[in-house]
Amino acid sequence: MFGLQFGVSVFGVVVTVAAFMLGLAGGSFLMAARAQRCPRPLRRLALLEAAIAVFALLLPWGVALMTPALDAAAVHLAPWQWRALLASAALLLLTAPAAAMGAGFPLLVEAWRRAGREIGTAYGSNTLGASAGALLPLLLLPSLGWSQATRAVALLSLIAAAGFWIIDRRAAATDAAPASPAIAVPATASSRPRPIVLLCYGVIGAASLLLEMAWIRLFSLVMLRTEYVLALILAVMLLGMGLGSLIASRRQAQRLIAVLPWCASLSAIAGLYALPAVSGWLEKSDFHSLTTALIGQGALLAALTLPVTLSLGAWLPALSERFRLDGSRLYAANALGAVLGALAYVAAVAVIGSAGVVALAAVLLLLPGLALLQARRAWACVPLVLAAAWGASALPPVAALLPRAMAGSRDLYRYEDAIAITQVVEQSDGQRVLLTDLRRRDASTEPTAVFVQANQARLPLLLHADPHRVLFIGIGTGISVAGSLPFPDLRRSAVELSAGSIEAAGRWFTADNLGIMQQTRVTQDDARHFLSASADLYDVIVGDLFHPDLAGVSSLLSVEQFQRVKARLAQNGLYVQWLALNQFDQETLGVVLRSFHEVFPESQLFLDGLHLALVGPRDHWQGAAALEQRLERMSGDERAHIEAPEPAIEWLGRYWGPIDPGAGALQHEWAPVIEFLLPRLHYAGADLAPLMRSLLARRPTIDAASRQLRVASAQHENFRRAYIGTELRVRSELANWQGSALEADRLLGLAYDADPHDRWVEYALADRLLANLDAAAQRGIGREELLQKIVIINPWSVDAWKALRRLQIANHDAAAASSRARILELSPLDRDDARIEK
Repeated sequence: MFGLQFGVSVFGVVVTVAAFMLGLAGGSFLMAARAQRCPRPLRRLALLEAAIAVFALLLPWGVALMTPALDAAAVHLAPWQWRALLASAALLLLTAPAAAMGAGFPLLVEAWRRAGREIGTAYGSNTLGASAGALLPLLLLPSLGWSQATRAVALLSLIAAAGFWIIDRRAAATDAAPASPAIAVPATASSRPRPIVLLCYGVIGAASLLLEMAWIRLFSLVMLRTEYVLALILAVMLLGMGLGSLIASRRQAQRLIAVLPWCASLSAIAGLYALPAVSGWLEKSDFHSLTTALIGQGALLAALTLPVTLSLGAWLPALSERFRLDGSRLYAANALGAVLGALAYVAAVAVIGSAGVVALAAVLLLLPGLALLQARRAWACVPLVLAAAWGASALPPVAALLPRAMAGSRDLYRYEDAIAITQVVEQSDGQRVLLTDLRRRDASTEPTAVFVQANQARLPLLLHADPHRVLFIGIGTGISVAGSLPFPDLRRSAVELSAGSIEAAGRWFTADNLGIMQQTRVTQDDARHFLSASADLYDVIVGDLFHPDLAGVSSLLSVEQFQRVKARLAQNGLYVQWLALNQFDQETLGVVLRSFHEVFPESQLFLDGLHLALVGPRDHWQGAAALEQRLERMSGDERAHIEAPEPAIEWLGRYWGPIDPGAGALQHEWAPVIEFLLPRLHYAGADLAPLMRSLLARRPTIDAASRQLRVASAQHENFRRAYIGTELRVRSELANWQGSALEADRLLGLAYDADPHDRWVEYALADRLLANLDAAAQRGIGREELLQKIVIINPWSVDAWKALRRLQIANHDAAAASSRARILELSPLDRDDARIEK
C-alpha cells in the first residue's frame, strides 16, 4: 500500500517496518508490567486480536477516504513535505494496531509461563507463523487485490481471537477456584532489566533491520525482480529466527550467548563475499517457471542467511535465561531499535551503499553481543572482523555480478539511494548502458537503440498539430527527450524519480542526447505526486518505457494514473504511453489496453519495431490531419531536419487502429493485476509469436485505416506502401520466430519492394544480408560489392560499415578513412574501430 503511495517500494517497506516496530515497542512496554497482574491474559489477548481484525476490515475504507485528501495536499507541498505527510499518515494508520500486537506479546508470554513453557517456544512459534504469513499475500494479492486481501487476512485475526477465547473459557471451566496468578505461579524473572541489556539488545534490533533492508536491495539485484523477493526475504528471515528461538528454548540457552554474536556477524560478512558467485550462478541458472524460481532462490537465500537469522532468533530466549527476564521488555527494546534501524537505512544507504550497510550491520551485531558477554579476550579479534567487513563494504563491479551479460565491461558511474542503484557501464565496444538495480537495462547508446529511444518523442510530436509544451514522464538516458530537438518552439519538461538517472543523463550520455538536459526543466519527483501537484498543462505528454513487473510500478499503467495524466493535458492535448511488447503476453496487454481505453475512449495504437504506442487524445482523434498541419507550419529546413531519419508518412504506415478494449479486468491502483501476472513471463520465456498474431488479427484493412486516420487523397499511395511494408515486415519477423527462414526472407523482400524508406525494413534487410554474407560469397558475389549494396539499403547500419571497413583495410583501400568517419558519426562512442586497426 505504501509502496504505491510513495512511488517506490523501499520507502513503503521502511515506513511500514518503522510504524509496526514503533507500535510493537510501545505496546510491549506498556503491557509488560501489567501482564503478570492480569487474571485472564488469554481473554485480553483475544480482545486485542479482535480489535486488530476490525481495524484491518475498516482499513481499505479509511485509505479510500484519505487518498483524495493526500492527492489534494500534493498541490501545496514540496515532494519531501508530501512524503513526510505520507509517513505521518502511515504512522497514524499502522502504529495503533501494531501497538495492540505489541501489547499482545507480554500477554502471550505470561499465559505461556503459567502453562510451564519457556519464552523461546512462544516467540519461536509466533515467528514461524509470521514466516508463513509473509508468503500468504503472494497467493491473495493476485487473485483478490489489495483491499480484499487485507480483509481476508483480517479473518485470520478473528480466528485467532476466537481460538484464544475458547482456550481461556475451557481453562476457566476446569479451574473451579482460580487463584491469583501472581500468587499461584510465582514469577521467576526480574521485572526490571538493566539498562545496558536493553541498550545492547536494542542495537541488535537496529542492526537486524539494517541487515534486512540491505538484503532486500542486494538480493533483489541478483534474484527475483519483483515484490516477490520482498516476501521471500522476509519469510526466510522469520523462518530462521523462529527456528533459532525454538532451538534455544530446548537447550541451555545462555551457553549460546558466547557463539551468537560471532555467528551472526561473520555469516553476514561471508554473504557479501559470496555475492558475485551467487549472482553469476543465478545468471546462468535456467528456472522454467516462477514457482521453481521461488523455490530454488528461496533455498539459496536460506543457505546464505540462515546462520544469521538463527542467531537473531536465539538471542531473546538466551538473554531471558541469562539475565532472568520475562522477555517482554527485551522484545520492546529490540523493536524500538528496529525502528531506528529502518529509518537509518534511508540515510546510510546513500552514504555507504547497500553492501556497506550489510558490513555496518555485521559490526553492530558483534559489538553489543560482546558487551553482553563481558569477555575481554574476545575483543582482541574485533579488528580482524572490522577489516573483513571493510573489505566487503563496496558493491562488486557489474562485470563480476553479471559475468555473462557484461563480460569485459567497466563501471563508469554508480549512484545509490533508497530509491534505486543507478549505474552506467561501458561495454568492451565502447557503448554505454544505463542500468537500474543491476538487471534493468533502461537504455543504451547502441545506434539502433538510440533511434528507438528518439522515436518515443518523434511520434507524439508529429501527431499533434501545434505542440508548444511537452512533458516526459521518465528520462532514462535523455535520448528520448533528444528526439524532440528537431521540433521548433518547444518548452520541454520532465519528471524523473531517480536522482542517479538525472545525473547520468546530464553527464554520461551527452554524446547521444546532444546535451538536451540543458534545455529541459527536470523535476525529481514521483510521477503521481508531480501530476497531482502541478497546475501546468501540456500539449503532449510522453510516458517512457519502464518495467511494469516491478513492485508498484504497474500503477503507472492504472486507470487512476491515466486520469491524472489526462487532467494535465491542454485542449487537444495528446498522451502517448510506450510499452515494450516483450514484457507482456496477450492477457496482460489486454488489461493495459482496457485501462487506457477507459480514460481515453478515442485511443489509438501505433507499432514501432517491438514497441507499442498507446495514443490517447484528450478530446478527439485528429489523425493524419494533425500531422499535415504540423508539417505545413514548418519551414523547409525544419521539415527536412525532422524527416532526415525517414519520411513522416512512415509513421502513418505503423498505425494499428483504434484500441478495441474487449471484456476483462482493468488495472486499478488498489486492485493491481498485471504486476502479479507478469513475473511468470520472465521465467517462462516470452513467446512473442502469439501476441504478434493477435495484433495482426486486430489490425484494420488499408481502406479502414485510411478512413480512421483521415489520410488525404494526395498521400494515399505513399500511405498504402508504408502500411503494406510495415505489415509484411512484421509477418516476416513472425515467420522467422516460427522457424520459417525462407518465408521470412521472401516477406522481407516484398516489404522492401513495397516501402524502401522504412527504417525498420532497412534494418531487417541489412541484418539478413549481413548474416548471409558468407553464403553469398560462396555463390560468387563479391563481399565488397554486397557490403556496398547493404550500406546503400541501410546507411544507418554500423555493423555493415564496420564489415566494409575491415575489408577496405585488408585491401589497403583509402576509402577506409571515410568509412571510419561514418562509423563515428553513427556511433560516437564506438571503440571497435581501434580493435580493427590493431
